[in-house]
Amino acid sequence: MKLPKLAALLMGAALFITGCSATGGAPRGTSGGEGGGTVDTPRLVVAMVSHGAPGDTFWDLVRKGAEDAAQKDNIELRYSSHPEVPDQANLVQNAIDSQVDGIAMTMPNAQALGPVAQRAVDAGIPVVGLNAGMNEYQDYGMTGFFGQDESVAGTHAGERLAEEGAQKVLCVIHEQGNSSQEARCDGVSQGLGQPVETLYVNGMDLTSVNSTLQAKLAQDRRIDWVMGLQAGVSMAISDAAEAANSEVKIATFDTNAQLMTAIRDGRIQFAIDQQPYLQGYMAVDSLWLAHRNGTTVGGGQPVYTGPAIVDISNVDVISDAVAEGLR
Repeated sequence: MKLPKLAALLMGAALFITGCSATGGAPRGTSGGEGGGTVDTPRLVVAMVSHGAPGDTFWDLVRKGAEDAAQKDNIELRYSSHPEVPDQANLVQNAIDSQVDGIAMTMPNAQALGPVAQRAVDAGIPVVGLNAGMNEYQDYGMTGFFGQDESVAGTHAGERLAEEGAQKVLCVIHEQGNSSQEARCDGVSQGLGQPVETLYVNGMDLTSVNSTLQAKLAQDRRIDWVMGLQAGVSMAISDAAEAANSEVKIATFDTNAQLMTAIRDGRIQFAIDQQPYLQGYMAVDSLWLAHRNGTTVGGGQPVYTGPAIVDISNVDVISDAVAEGLR
């Protein structure tokens, strides 16, 4: 995507956020209720189905963005998630059977989830993608996508690591089989200009992440940078490095409030931000626009919400948005 087009899209997104932030989010399970800022258009039902794991703050931000858009657009939002692909596919099928007015979904495994997305399209339900599946969403009839190109984001991170003089980088994948995470690590290698080592961990068990990283860092003292792919996992990596008496430096993808403090304290050097709130907000808003006036946001092309680097130079500015639940 050319930079002028990207800038225009993100400016539009900023206007969306400005319009919705004054109304606040609806309570969980009652998204899109009546109240100030709600549009005077027919009530719609939209399902959002993600692969988010329980308790993951990243997906809380995606959901909050979706809820704020639903409140503004007079939409009943039905959010559900499951980290296991077959269960996520079942949730999408449940939305189809319920005859919702639109579906926003992630596709961490397009081969497994694409067919159920196509079934929704064949049933006449508009479907857009977000967060994962940017390279495949058009193959299954989906009309839009909101997120970041993971290869581009990984390359961006790798270039920053090269600037920092990284010699041996360990890239930690916390969801085995997630093509987006594989693309991030491949991109890091491309941007760095040399291969990176990958390590697979169970991101739903941070105690296990800690012990696995402690053992790895104690075993291989040549590792000078670790690239995490999620904020919570990266905080566990930081704890592991301290326990292993390792001087390794740590970078990550994605942010949360705890990570902002870690960047200030120097425990985490930088983060690649893809703006999960914006992904949730724009996915739901695009489905409302499709019903309202036939608009396809992005003209069917992906709308980038990242990548952007957060480090000590801008962490205070970004923290304000994080505190408001907007990043």
